[in-house]
Amino acid sequence: MSYTFYDFLSLIGALGMFLYGMTLMSEGLQKVAGDKLRSILTIMTKNRFMGVITGLLITTIIQSSSATTVMVVSFVNAGLLSLVQAISVIMGANIGTTVTAWVISLFGFKFSIADLSLPVIAISIPFLFSSNNKRKSFGELLIGFALLFLGLDLLKNSVPDLQQNPEILAFLQNFTGYGYGSVLLFLLIGTILTVVVQSSSATMAITLIMCSKGWLPFELAAAMVLGENIGTTITANIAAIPANVSARRAALAHTMFNVFGVIWALCLFYPFCSGISWLINQLGQGSPYELMSLTKTIDPATMALLNDPKAVLNPEQLALKEQYLDAQVATSFALSLFHTMFNVINTTVMLGFVGLIAKSVTWLIPHKTSDDEFRLTYISRGILSTSELSIIQADKEILEFAQRNIKMFNIAKSLFYAKNAEEAAKIYARVEKYEGISDRMEVEIAKYLTKAAEGRLSNTSKKNVHALLRVVSEIESIGDSSYNLAKTIMRKRNDGKEYSQDMVKRIEDMFLLVDQALAEMMNVLNENMADMTVGSIATSLAIEKDINALRNEYKMKNATDVKEQKYPYEVSVTYMDMVAECEKIGDYIVNVVEQYQETRNQVEEKK
Repeated sequence: MSYTFYDFLSLIGALGMFLYGMTLMSEGLQKVAGDKLRSILTIMTKNRFMGVITGLLITTIIQSSSATTVMVVSFVNAGLLSLVQAISVIMGANIGTTVTAWVISLFGFKFSIADLSLPVIAISIPFLFSSNNKRKSFGELLIGFALLFLGLDLLKNSVPDLQQNPEILAFLQNFTGYGYGSVLLFLLIGTILTVVVQSSSATMAITLIMCSKGWLPFELAAAMVLGENIGTTITANIAAIPANVSARRAALAHTMFNVFGVIWALCLFYPFCSGISWLINQLGQGSPYELMSLTKTIDPATMALLNDPKAVLNPEQLALKEQYLDAQVATSFALSLFHTMFNVINTTVMLGFVGLIAKSVTWLIPHKTSDDEFRLTYISRGILSTSELSIIQADKEILEFAQRNIKMFNIAKSLFYAKNAEEAAKIYARVEKYEGISDRMEVEIAKYLTKAAEGRLSNTSKKNVHALLRVVSEIESIGDSSYNLAKTIMRKRNDGKEYSQDMVKRIEDMFLLVDQALAEMMNVLNENMADMTVGSIATSLAIEKDINALRNEYKMKNATDVKEQKYPYEVSVTYMDMVAECEKIGDYIVNVVEQYQETRNQVEEKK
């Protein structure tokens, strides 16, 4: 056998180039699309049909159903999509991923697009060295496109020639003669191969090449395609492992949808394949069953000449090469059509059962949460989604972070009214627990944002990341002040000192202003940075001025009251400490709001 270990490494290298080219092209497209892609994905789909179209379009653009499903899982995790909406988007992604097979079929056999790869890379070089991020991303997109087809061409040339290595053919033939058993076996091979490669598009390319080289008959290649539809669900399930319950349900729904589709396709496998063959014949492409029989009639020496693009052929050999290429195209078209029709039919059938799928996965994965336990609600600590989209998830997590710290402030306030020592101890323990949660959430969100900043981001998104990092720090400071407030209240209780009704009223007035400031901060956080109004900023600033004015008034009044011996100095210490912590919270709130205002101004300048 002339196939060496070096040839095997060349095959793996070609596959690596194909995958890297696809990744680079996908990331380049996402970065060029930037905010537009984020806007498309964040728009709540009005109905399940729009969800399918959204999934189809996004997957067609980024050329990876795995990337789309990971995004969808992330968006469900971030609360941007409901489970029902996510299932419909995943259905559309399954259809969108079939585009790769059509591109390979159209350009990968009769027309060698790899010949254009080096010129495309040459064109991309000026873009790569551009100072403009959009142009630089476009250059990366072009290089990814070139590497993808260069890798595909190398992949085609790196697979062993079965005519010169008949022992490999014999090995395969040992598994092709079991009828329906062979179909199930190659379905399993397709599943495992996709799980290993982590890309159904790459596995589809391998399957097309294996079939076009005469390794497999059309039906067994079709069985591998079905297996690839199961294998591709593993990526979303891996992404969902560290995510919340909703994300795990979305990933499981993807698996259920594809597995159900494979089951009905297996039940109708041979009639389905025959129908695809008939349709390809009607389109004038020939029969996908002819390739295997044709390759058996061509001797190894002639086959080597046909596969050599530089070989000089006589008229008879030219005609044979044309026939061979036509058979390859017919087979690749048939596999592409099989892949497309399978997903279109499966989506059409299952679209009416989206609600049932959602109920099934909800029953299989019940919701178990505890509000007082530490967990990131919207961002996962496992696989990071695309950098541009990660910012949306972090933004939603910051909302949750702010709400937790507001709840911590409310718990600290309730400590002020605790009736006895036992109740006060329980409340204080909750505040301590929330303080620990706040500290850990700050670290996890900051880590996530830092990791996102290392990815491919537009200038606006980079500035947004820096803004969000500061916002996270300021919100955590609100939690620190709430904790200090609780400690001060406990110190006051332990001293056994009572406040006068006037002092209690003043503290309550300060609490009320802080509540208003926190509510206004949440209004600002809930608004899109680019859609914020000057009015919302002005309201927060006005409340902060009121808090400062009240603090100054209380300081003056406290000095007078202590001087007039209305209450002991030691009582005034905890009293003024509580006022000071409330004023600090007001400052932190304004810092958050002003950071959003600054980001809004940057967006306006960009426009």
